[in-house]
Amino acid sequence: MAKPNFFKAPLEWIYENFKKNTAKMLVMTGTIGWGLSSAAQIGAVMFNPKIPREQKNFLVPQEVLDAVVNVGSFFLVTQMTKKVISKLASTGKIAPQKVRDFLNKNKDLYGDKVGKLSLDLDEVLISNPKFPTESYYSYKNYVTTVGTVGASILASNIITPVLRNAGASDIQKYFNKKPYSSGSMKV
Repeated sequence: MAKPNFFKAPLEWIYENFKKNTAKMLVMTGTIGWGLSSAAQIGAVMFNPKIPREQKNFLVPQEVLDAVVNVGSFFLVTQMTKKVISKLASTGKIAPQKVRDFLNKNKDLYGDKVGKLSLDLDEVLISNPKFPTESYYSYKNYVTTVGTVGASILASNIITPVLRNAGASDIQKYFNKKPYSSGSMKV
């Protein structure tokens, strides 16, 4: 008896939508992951019976601010990086050797446009059957994916903590102006 495959349709959808744009999948899944982990963290604080209500009144807004910074900085940095690298590839500013050879052979059509916004290699491949489409797409997917992974590391490990610490510092300054104490804890 064959087992039902509940994952078949979602996996096929993922494959069809992201096979030529892995970087897009990384941005989406990373952002969703940050969002879910932030929601879990907020829920853990809200529903923990061991945390007094007064502390929750401070911790929940701090966790929400954390979530906004985490999700926002991750999404913005990775999405911007993906778009910039994709644009560099589609203008021919960065390209694999086969694409460079094609552009050099067709200098009369594309020579002065290479690296400029007026050139879109995605349009060239539609109108020119000799364009090295497979080499172009594979290279573009590779460089945007590597760039997005690098951007996600930068966003998660450098930018997010810096922004989060700056925001937490501002919150601390605000609460230090208004003394708040819960038992032996003073914030």
